[in-house]
Amino acid sequence: MQELSVGLATVSSNAGALRIFLRHAASEGACDPRLAAAIRGPRIYQQESLPFAPAWSDVQRMLADTLTNRPRDVRDRAILMLLAIYGMHSSEVASLRLDQVDWSHRVIRLFRLKRRGLQAYPLVRSVAEALARYIDTVRPNTRHQEIFIGLQSPRRPLTPGAIYGVVSHRLLGLGVQIAHRGPHALRHACAARLVADGLSFKEIGDHLGHRSTSATSIYAKVNLAALREVGDFDLGDLR
Repeated sequence: MQELSVGLATVSSNAGALRIFLRHAASEGACDPRLAAAIRGPRIYQQESLPFAPAWSDVQRMLADTLTNRPRDVRDRAILMLLAIYGMHSSEVASLRLDQVDWSHRVIRLFRLKRRGLQAYPLVRSVAEALARYIDTVRPNTRHQEIFIGLQSPRRPLTPGAIYGVVSHRLLGLGVQIAHRGPHALRHACAARLVADGLSFKEIGDHLGHRSTSATSIYAKVNLAALREVGDFDLGDLR
């Protein structure tokens, strides 16, 4: 028999649902009222798990795989760069409009969901080239102002679900082993890369559009250099 692997969050959710069912059953006289209290799920601590992110080398492989003249690759390259370099959410990519890219001043203005407002970033040259190539050679002539449009009719703006499909398809195609293969994995990869480059958690939080540094604290666990310093700390005579 094949062993079934279930995560703690799933077990906790199922236990909670079972308790609710048993409380209802007890209210109908179908079971002992004490039965619901006997169902205990696992304790889940906040930020107990590591962010699910592919290695940066896998991100580079994924981007290298899009270096073709195929329309889908040209479009996907621009999408993947926005996710991996700016740490954007899928909905932020899907809603990105033509007027948010200031080509003359090399600035891109992103509507950050967590800050609920526009935030200006330098338009990285590689991203600018990928966006320009997609817009000039692949993007159809349409009344829609959203940048990313479907390749097939009807030519409509991509949805967050479609952005998820782009990332998932690419990661699966490269055989990247990761728990979650959606756009958020590239956001985590972006943050992990910034940690490795030595940026402060305040700087990383600002880059990702976090409203507070507490949202960025989970990435302290991927700062291996700092963790090694903690592990090597010598208490001397304090034993």
